[in-house]
Amino acid sequence: MENTKLTLWEALLPVIILIAMLAFNVYVYESDTLNGSNQFILLLGGAFAAIVGFVHRVSYKKMIDGVAKNLKSTAGAILILLMVGSLAGTWLISGIIPAMIYYGLQMLNPSIFLPVTVIISSFISVATGSSWTTSATIGIAFMGIGETLGFPVGMVAGAVISGAYFGDKMSPMSDTTNLAPAMAGTDLFTHIRYMMITTIPTYILTLLIFIIMGLNMDIVGDTNVTDISSSILDTFQINGWLFLVPAIVILLIVLKTEPLIALLIGTLLGAVFAIFFQMPLLQQISGLQALDFQAVYRVLMDSITVETKIDTSNLILQDLFIAKGMAGMLPTIWLIICAMVFGGVMEAIGALSKISSALLKLANSIFGLFASTVASCLALNLTASDQYLAIVVPGRMFAKAYKDKGLAPENLSRTLEDSGTVTSVLVPWNTCGAYQSGVLGVSTWDYIPYAVFNYLSPFTTLIVAAIRFKIKMIKEEKAISK
Repeated sequence: MENTKLTLWEALLPVIILIAMLAFNVYVYESDTLNGSNQFILLLGGAFAAIVGFVHRVSYKKMIDGVAKNLKSTAGAILILLMVGSLAGTWLISGIIPAMIYYGLQMLNPSIFLPVTVIISSFISVATGSSWTTSATIGIAFMGIGETLGFPVGMVAGAVISGAYFGDKMSPMSDTTNLAPAMAGTDLFTHIRYMMITTIPTYILTLLIFIIMGLNMDIVGDTNVTDISSSILDTFQINGWLFLVPAIVILLIVLKTEPLIALLIGTLLGAVFAIFFQMPLLQQISGLQALDFQAVYRVLMDSITVETKIDTSNLILQDLFIAKGMAGMLPTIWLIICAMVFGGVMEAIGALSKISSALLKLANSIFGLFASTVASCLALNLTASDQYLAIVVPGRMFAKAYKDKGLAPENLSRTLEDSGTVTSVLVPWNTCGAYQSGVLGVSTWDYIPYAVFNYLSPFTTLIVAAIRFKIKMIKEEKAISK
């Protein structure tokens, strides 16, 4: 929507006020901002944008229609988020996620400890969709093992974080992986497939660097993960059949099945496998002496919809064996809705169109637009101090600019992840940097040189943009759909 009377500074004013309010809110709430305070700040940002609109005689109805249009565009993303939460629940109680952890731990070997730490952290983060959970559970175990072997703690933390953020970026169960395409206007699996162009080379280079680091280290002990492995076996029945479910879901994704259908099938198969392989666990969760149909139904339905916590004798695994179901996705859904309110009002008053025109003048090339996106995400991580905001705000600001340039929305969603998600942990005062430093017991400055995947990712996305490698255009998408 165009508004010729609106100046660039007036268009930017709501964004500047929003960033200032978000920065203060993160300072007050620290890592708890996703529980609702940031969402309300986004609504306040929308209110400031509405005031600018009223000054320029934009009607209330026009602004509400803009919000409604934005919310409609995110309906699919919201449903996918709910299904992702349900998938995480059934994959936990069926033993699929614990099986990934168990077999991953068997790969540990002192001579290749660092690259294997990256790989196992990646597997667990992909399975859980959370870099925070990965670091707070298996990451702590790796820190103890690495210190015993004589590795610098910053180096081990860098390996854990590199793997954890690979999974956080690529997992369909990650909130940021769902948030980025929702902001850009593409779908989940298209986003994940397109991210592989930059993520896989970065990941391979990360592994090579850690292999070289490991070969140049003196190893003084051995890895002992017997306690963790035993605790998993005491709680779950682990076998290779459990990997059939993720294999089917991956096959469905490869066959380009609609994301909602693939995730629903994965959720239902997880529930079926829980009945076949984890009946003693289901009985433990139910708290009943004997299971009947209603008791099994209740346990499975609770795992899909609300929090399920599985008790284990190992404290390291305690936080890992928690799934929050659909309810766990509600804060992210709430964030998306409030971001769409802000974006809808900004679009209705013509602010996004004005900002987009200015961005296209400054970044008159495709590379310039990518570079501006990366710089904006880094700036938000430094100022607003939250990875979600580093995705949401640039996502709404740049969506129209990418469209006007003829770029498919997955270009934007990938760049948001390559620069917004992974660099948040490199900022000491960012919620992610503060969390990882506190959990792993290592200063942010100590692990920054070794968080290889995190600082290489923005460079990779810029290199790909500079050489125009597989930069998808909107015309190409339309041709494919026909």
